[in-house]
Amino acid sequence: MAKDFARMEDSNPSANPTIHEVSDPSRRVFVRGGMAAAVAGLFGPLAAGTLAGCATTGGSGNVSGLGRAIGFKSVPMAAVDTVVVPEGYSTQVLYRWGDPTGIAGAMPAFKTDGSNTAEEQALQAGMHHDGMAFFPLEGSNRGLLVLNHEYVDDGLLHPDGMKTWTPEKVRKSMNAHGVSVIELQRDSAGKWTQLAPSRFARRVTALTPMTLTGPAAGHAMLRTAADPSGTQVLGTFNNCANGHTPWGTYLTCEENFADYFEGTDTPDAHQKRWGIKKGNGAKYRWHEHEARFDVSKHPNESNRYGWVVEIDPQDPTSTPRKRTALGRAAHEGAATALTNDGRAVIYMGEDSRFEYIYKFVSRDAVKPGGAAANRDLLDHGTLYVARFDVDGTGEWLPLVQGKGGLVADKGFTTQGDVLIKARQASDLLGATKMDRPEWTTVDPLTKEVYCTLTNNSNRGGAGQPFMDAANPRSNNTMGQIIRWKETGDLDATKFAWNHLVLAGDPKQSRYEAQGNIKGDTFGSPDGLMVDARGVLWIETDVSTSTLGKGEYANLPNNQMLACDPTKGEIRRFLLGPAGCEITGLTATPDLRTLFINIQHPGEPANERSDPERPLAVSKWPDGAGRPRSATIAITKNDGGVIGT
Repeated sequence: MAKDFARMEDSNPSANPTIHEVSDPSRRVFVRGGMAAAVAGLFGPLAAGTLAGCATTGGSGNVSGLGRAIGFKSVPMAAVDTVVVPEGYSTQVLYRWGDPTGIAGAMPAFKTDGSNTAEEQALQAGMHHDGMAFFPLEGSNRGLLVLNHEYVDDGLLHPDGMKTWTPEKVRKSMNAHGVSVIELQRDSAGKWTQLAPSRFARRVTALTPMTLTGPAAGHAMLRTAADPSGTQVLGTFNNCANGHTPWGTYLTCEENFADYFEGTDTPDAHQKRWGIKKGNGAKYRWHEHEARFDVSKHPNESNRYGWVVEIDPQDPTSTPRKRTALGRAAHEGAATALTNDGRAVIYMGEDSRFEYIYKFVSRDAVKPGGAAANRDLLDHGTLYVARFDVDGTGEWLPLVQGKGGLVADKGFTTQGDVLIKARQASDLLGATKMDRPEWTTVDPLTKEVYCTLTNNSNRGGAGQPFMDAANPRSNNTMGQIIRWKETGDLDATKFAWNHLVLAGDPKQSRYEAQGNIKGDTFGSPDGLMVDARGVLWIETDVSTSTLGKGEYANLPNNQMLACDPTKGEIRRFLLGPAGCEITGLTATPDLRTLFINIQHPGEPANERSDPERPLAVSKWPDGAGRPRSATIAITKNDGGVIGT
């Protein structure tokens, strides 16, 4: 989701962690360029390239002998209104906002003037496609694609935008959020078709009934007049990044939920810490016709959002489950891997200024038998928050009631208190405040973990947290990618870390904006995935108010890049159309198709389109009507593996 720097949530008033503050000149030099030597003894080969571009990793591997090497010619940066890929590659638009999802007997066509009804929108692709995952049904040739619909542009969603406002418009907006499950098939020529109708087709929206599970379920802070049990919730929204589990389920993450709730003139400390304040509701105006989004009337409703939601894509009748054991946050992603003994480990970022990176380790090992056999797996385990120390090591701090000061007289009487108030608990433990931690990914070959820190222009500002080892630049407009390796198995509580790269443009005059990229320039890294052969794919989310301006003057469009960690090279693979974000990232098991999402093409600098001039910024993908977020498939013309 594109975000204007000036409007980014910053609701962390805590002064922690003083141990990381870089306040004297000698320590500033250490953070700025001298950490490589300190970490080298801890990391071995991984540390060799710290702060020196996309560095050599501590392991190697290949898929069918192909290795990590990048084999395409870089795409030059340009201001374009189309999708640009390297020579020898093709793209195919698959699933646009308003396309029928494929539910039998209910496949309304998209109306280019925005006049589809709320009921029709509930049967069509939602707006603003984001994170997604491919679930194979027949190898790499047929499968389910599950994708998020993060938010909406009401200027495009309705014929007259928000000039008039009705309950119908609110319902349509709610139905344009959530998740789609669609079925795809690839033919012998490598072309993809959406199978419709499909018995798997499903839309999950902001009105879909869901169940709260885990330690916080039933907590007093989750109970409302409509749900005195504190276990039944209507809907999910602002679904940004995602994850998928080894047992075949999809994890969708609720991010900027605070934007939907109209706060009070006098918010309490808890509401302030979560960014719930007066004026929030003006962005989507749901509270005007859905009273549960008015905090003065329903003070607990906002606590029921900000969770990771598990969905079984192969059972369209199943009830999505909000897994409270994973903690509440402005969740960005949920990258999942397994310990050596088969337990699930989930890495999660929280995309807000000065918030945290989390890890969840399940109590039990994954069982054979798919979703049914692992129905309760994510309800039991330990949640941790990360502290990054100045010497290149770090520690996972357990968010467990009764430990580390998380006790009753500090407001944490039960584990439910800790999970619902995960930010406050992390403040108390002294976790490291990060520069907007977004997507996470785990290298399947080395088990190194990567996280994008998109940007934080408030870093080092007056009254704001100073730079620290993990976040070493003031007025950090460009962002960085941090990585770590656990000391032992993935359930370890200690790790060693460094920066893969500091994003930036070497042509900029300000040192903090130059970065240290070895290869093509970029800023504001967001989407992230290490594929099966070890190539790291990086997507960018520069806000539409910033593209082509100031320190982004040489970067007019968002992009996707590939990194070969063994050579320290970053190469531009794709450009998106005007006003879009590049997001959503998944591949077929054979790596011969890469799926990505083009989010909000045509978005203006104020992030809301003029309904009288819907094509003012972009005409992608149809050339007429309205710009439409869409999923695209990328294939190599010779049928080969993407990126080789």
